[in-house]
Amino acid sequence: MENAAYIGLSRQMTLRRELDIVANNIANADTTGFKVEQLMVGTEVGARARNDNVRPSVSFVMDTGVGRDYGQGALQQTGRTLDFAIEGEGAFFSLQDGAGEAYTRDGAFTLDPEGRLTTQGGLPVLADGGEIILDPALGAVSVSPDGSISQNGQPVGRLSVVRFETLSVLEKGGDGLYRNTSNAQPMEATDARVRQGMLEGSNVNPILEITNLIEISRAYERITKLIEQSTDLSKRAVERLGRVN
Repeated sequence: MENAAYIGLSRQMTLRRELDIVANNIANADTTGFKVEQLMVGTEVGARARNDNVRPSVSFVMDTGVGRDYGQGALQQTGRTLDFAIEGEGAFFSLQDGAGEAYTRDGAFTLDPEGRLTTQGGLPVLADGGEIILDPALGAVSVSPDGSISQNGQPVGRLSVVRFETLSVLEKGGDGLYRNTSNAQPMEATDARVRQGMLEGSNVNPILEITNLIEISRAYERITKLIEQSTDLSKRAVERLGRVN
């Protein structure tokens, strides 16, 4: 197989990966706190298909990772007391899970049977001093913009809202969770604001993602034709060489 075909195949592999990512973006256009993703593409120098006395100089296409846009999503009014949205990019609610702390932008919280404030998946939401315990008998819950929680004017705790100096230390998990994959320590997000009775929508632009989907499909088709033409050209060259001999 000629160099052009090898290069084309390497690009098709990244396009298939990119297609999966764009499709996932579209599927999560209505997911609370979801952040749009994009495939990062680079090149890798490799040996030629035919390398007789020629130095390697063929650049293959390869994916170098997935980039994530942590930009602010639109805030949507829900009116639900235990729904919270963070106004401020790069800040997260802190949660407790079996492996330590986890982080999320999805503030659709609830209460477990013991009165703990948790995620819909049951992970406790952290305050500055630990877990948050609420007593429904004490009345409505009120949360101020700095995350302070009170019931009937009595302070209960303050939501732990943090950020990292470098967001690349966060690894995406399931259920809208992120985990710290380094030794970097989170900092208090003093400039972020908590909005009660609201949720943050995803920052996916569905029209843009559908456009990307079409462009990826067309690029894949063009490369397929290029590989077919390269193969046909080689085949005809071999046939003509055979007739000459």
